[in-house]
Amino acid sequence: MLKVIEAETPDHFDEVRRLCWEYRDFLLTLDAKSVRVVKTFYPRDVYARLMDEIEVEHAPPGGGVRLVLKDGHAVGCGMFRTIGPGIAEIKRVFVNDAARGTGAGYAVMMSLIEQCREQGFDCIRMDTGKPLESATRLYLSMGFQLRDAYSEIPEIAKDTLLFFEMPLSGAQAENTQIE
Repeated sequence: MLKVIEAETPDHFDEVRRLCWEYRDFLLTLDAKSVRVVKTFYPRDVYARLMDEIEVEHAPPGGGVRLVLKDGHAVGCGMFRTIGPGIAEIKRVFVNDAARGTGAGYAVMMSLIEQCREQGFDCIRMDTGKPLESATRLYLSMGFQLRDAYSEIPEIAKDTLLFFEMPLSGAQAENTQIE
């Protein structure tokens, strides 16, 4: 059984960090370009500092962190933060091997989207690596639309990422409501 919870306790955040390290290790198994990008922008020391700041960087009301439990064990996570007025950015959505194909990715994304709506964001932006085809299919099926880069991207990463946006308010958002 799957359950998505808000990460609130030190134990929850330890599980999120563990999963984020699994995610980084997973990214290092992809194509050479993706590996180069990960090693350039997220070397171990830089990534360790990011992990130390998860509770601060993604704290409510401007952010949130979700943990996916399968039969009581943490198998996935995702988080968001504010990147501009009314704009949330989803980061580090990951589901480990134990939960792939179970709907855990969909569940954590739905939880993040709903929390962004509840907190009054107008839209959500996110990116993913081009080799992550199942993630891309999921995001598009949920109503995210491909878009241009929404922040400055170093040359080394330009051909390795896809960028997405989902409106949460206005006429466009009515077409992206998920049942």
